[in-house]
Amino acid sequence: MEPLLTVVGATGTGKSKLAVDLASRFNGEIINGDAMQMYRGLPIITNQIPVEERNGIPHHLIDCIGLGEEPWRVGLFKNECLRLIRDIHSRGKIPILVGGTHYYTQAVLLKDQLVAESSTDQDMDGDAPDQLAELAAKWPILDAHPDAVLEKLREVDPVMADRWHPNETRKIRRSLEIYFQTGRPASEVYAEQKRLKQGVSDETSQGDAQQLRFPTMIFWVHSDKNVLNTRLDQRVDSMMEQGLMTEAERMFEYLREKNKQGITVEPTRGVWIAIGFKELAPYFEALHSGLRSETELNDLKKSCIELIKIATRQYSASQIKWIRNKLWNTLAEAGMAHRLFLLDSTDVDNWEKCITEPSELLVQSLLRDEATPDPKSLSELANKTLGAKEAQLQKGPRPESKAMKCDVCNKTMTNEEQWQIHINGQVHRRMLKYAAKKAEQLRRKQEEDPGTEPPKDSCPSSV
Repeated sequence: MEPLLTVVGATGTGKSKLAVDLASRFNGEIINGDAMQMYRGLPIITNQIPVEERNGIPHHLIDCIGLGEEPWRVGLFKNECLRLIRDIHSRGKIPILVGGTHYYTQAVLLKDQLVAESSTDQDMDGDAPDQLAELAAKWPILDAHPDAVLEKLREVDPVMADRWHPNETRKIRRSLEIYFQTGRPASEVYAEQKRLKQGVSDETSQGDAQQLRFPTMIFWVHSDKNVLNTRLDQRVDSMMEQGLMTEAERMFEYLREKNKQGITVEPTRGVWIAIGFKELAPYFEALHSGLRSETELNDLKKSCIELIKIATRQYSASQIKWIRNKLWNTLAEAGMAHRLFLLDSTDVDNWEKCITEPSELLVQSLLRDEATPDPKSLSELANKTLGAKEAQLQKGPRPESKAMKCDVCNKTMTNEEQWQIHINGQVHRRMLKYAAKKAEQLRRKQEEDPGTEPPKDSCPSSV
């Protein structure tokens, strides 16, 4: 057996601690799966586990690339991570992948992944502008105004164009990307994938072999939302005490020096989008301008720190959303949801009972190739969270959405439910009365003056 242990979860839940616990207990080595933690010299802003807390365990792909380097594309990360996994296996040890950038992690876990409706790199874990720029250079229409992109999609794939709301610019762009990359309409690609997925789910006994690269156990370290948010706010305060301001100022000075040299650094790429730096940048700009009083600077600093806390909470929520809506669904489609175990880290004082003991028993079961318990049985939080996902799965797949436009109100809805709410709402009924009144006025005017342009059709329609 060449097993792979994987730890996922939101920031601040204790992923790194669990990984070290498992590596210490089962002769493992840790592979970092967080894009920001790959950057060198910024242990606080990127939330790297302190060296003194690593218990002598080797950590790979951490603190390894410079400030000026581009973030790794998911393909590069996947290939290097797989090389490391093979190397760790060859030395008789267990690789433990700790993911914060969850589309990195998912690319390693699963083989032959299918085309996603929204670019993996564009979804909840953040953009990959280098990849987007490369695509736009090859197909300039992808970088055009959203209306032009939608019009092009309507030309090559009207089915997908009808599916998206005009404001769903990422999904529209992704559908057009798929057409350019595959030479086939995205609607055809998705239909084929749906048939393939159904074939896998009909043969669940073969699901593991077809989808997972290794005998895998995935630990989702999760906490109650309110408790986690409080913990995250406290952690930001702790990071400030540990030197976050110093690291952020060093980054700011690096950019200033590059600008003096006439070198432009793209602020929406790489480590420059790390939470902590971009929120503090206005403070450093004001500090160096010399135009603010000390009181104004202090107030600005406080507001920037509050923005860090807000951004951290939002990022945490987006990571959880990814696990729920992407990772779990993908595993379930392949009949592998039983490989994901939620561990409740809400009460950190009970870490041994809630995290250490169940995780060690589960790993032992994996290594012995024994049956594992129902993931919902581990805790009340696991039962509530995973039970809701299973109930959703039992309802069957949602019907494919189709954007529907009300010409009377000039609004577009993304699905039937929104459409029904809209047409039964007071605003729509008022607009209908207004449109009927205007139509009647135009009709009378046309009777009086036959040259008057007839009124346009005022009935709602789908597009």
